[in-house]
Amino acid sequence: MTNQLLQTWLKAGDTTITNVLLKEYRQIGLSNEQLILVLQLKSFMDAGILFPDTEEIAKRMEISSAEAFRGIHELIQKKVLTIETEKNSDGKTNDQYSLTLLWDKLGILLIQTEKKVASEEQELSEQELFRRFEAEFGRTLSPIEMQTIGMWLDDDKYPIDLIELALREAVLSQVYNLKYVDRILLNWERKNIRSKAQVENETKRHRQNKAASPSGPSTDKEPGAKVPLHNWLNNNN
Repeated sequence: MTNQLLQTWLKAGDTTITNVLLKEYRQIGLSNEQLILVLQLKSFMDAGILFPDTEEIAKRMEISSAEAFRGIHELIQKKVLTIETEKNSDGKTNDQYSLTLLWDKLGILLIQTEKKVASEEQELSEQELFRRFEAEFGRTLSPIEMQTIGMWLDDDKYPIDLIELALREAVLSQVYNLKYVDRILLNWERKNIRSKAQVENETKRHRQNKAASPSGPSTDKEPGAKVPLHNWLNNNN
């Protein structure tokens, strides 16, 4: 690349555009032609030309001035482009294009997409939770039992991993009913335990207290035997 060509290249400048627009422009109602027009407007703006002449836009896109004007009007109607009027230091008014509404639309779309994904993941996790109860209990849950688990999730707002831990405690205690699981969850709630990490911390604290007691922990358990972390329902510490 010759020095003159390099200077021309650098003088032309660069236009930076988010990939979110390129990926989601269809989702916010833009056509291919309207996307190109937005990119052209952004190019002018990045070069400091905030209100480019319609003729210049048309020349770049090889369309008529009327088509360029109509395209801009359509972007305004779609609420992705606005014309703002500002006063300069001399008190003169200047018009300029703004793509703020476009970025707002993309931001809202991202939030909606994240919520949708989170909702779908939550639904899958809940379905897996029901399957886990049925696998551990060795039977199909009754409608009332499914309603009870649903109330833990929707009304009590218990995290799924907390419910799974309570189920684990019930299974290790060889008690296969929801009432026992519910009592464990209520006991944890009274202790302000609302997460897996808090359960683990409480278990660690209990074990440390038990190890520090004069009698010490029982050691006649078979190696690898499944035992509850501790009896949550009878522990008042």
